[in-house]
Amino acid sequence: MTEVIAPQTIHRVMHEIKRRRLEVLRVVELTPRMRRITLGGPELAGFVSLGTDDHVKLLFPQNAEQAAALENLVLGAGKDNGPMPEMRDYTPRRYDLETLELDIDFVLHGDGPASTWAAQAEPGQFLHIGGPRGSMIVPDIFDSYLLIGDETALPAIARRLEGLAANRRALVIVEVENGKEQQELHSAAEVNVIWVLREGGKDHLLSTVRQIKVPTGNLYTWVATESKVSRQIRRVLLDEHGLDEQLVKAVGYWKLEGSAEQ
Repeated sequence: MTEVIAPQTIHRVMHEIKRRRLEVLRVVELTPRMRRITLGGPELAGFVSLGTDDHVKLLFPQNAEQAAALENLVLGAGKDNGPMPEMRDYTPRRYDLETLELDIDFVLHGDGPASTWAAQAEPGQFLHIGGPRGSMIVPDIFDSYLLIGDETALPAIARRLEGLAANRRALVIVEVENGKEQQELHSAAEVNVIWVLREGGKDHLLSTVRQIKVPTGNLYTWVATESKVSRQIRRVLLDEHGLDEQLVKAVGYWKLEGSAEQ
């Protein structure tokens, strides 16, 4: 049998979309505003997440009709699917198919179906998830990494750092509410972390990115924050720091309510 070797280039792999009903196993307070919820159960068997910034859809029924429809919900079926629950995209922080566990980290921002559910979640409750639909795989083939985001990007950033080899370098810039929201990040690589604090309005993510010294060598850059901010950071990286557009991925993980698209 011929061994299949994954290509050493950035590439996408598609997965079967499957809905799973998982039980809350544990709840851990990572910081005052971030909560890790460990889900598990037999339906997690076969789960796959190959990319560090994959996302699964979490389903939050808002009424009895939506809750009942969950049992027959087919993801991707559209309007013919019956009552649709609220859905939110989250990064799988960790999964273990031997213990059938999946960690999801939630930012407790006070509103929205996901944050509201996570704030009251306790062992014994259940949550439906779907996906991931696919994975964008970025092999560890670069000398350096520039990872930029806010709290919502921390699970993906942490996964990326944990997978880097010891001879890599990473500059990480993360915007959080205050010093209590800083998390310990683990990696075999040489990592420099800059924490940008929103409290008091003294530090700003965009201005911090403007002032950095970009890591040397073959560089891959990943940005995830509020949609407009991600676009602004991308322009700074391309126009002011002269990065290779093909090796800069900037995505919007959320959108500020009432903000105008530009």
